[in-house]
Amino acid sequence: MKIVVNGETRDVRAPDLAALLAELDFPPELVATAVNESFVRARERAGRALAEGDRVEILTPRQGG
Repeated sequence: MKIVVNGETRDVRAPDLAALLAELDFPPELVATAVNESFVRARERAGRALAEGDRVEILTPRQGG
């Protein structure tokens, strides 16, 4: 299915947000996630199904200034 991840259209196989993080090699314990502009808590990712056209944001913490 085609979804948008961090502004880039991608063709993915993942049925849910947790599987998407694994598919894209993101460490789940080190990121924050949102789907269609709604924050998704880490414990809710496996239950958050993805659908064609969803917009996913995956954010990683940064240090510095």
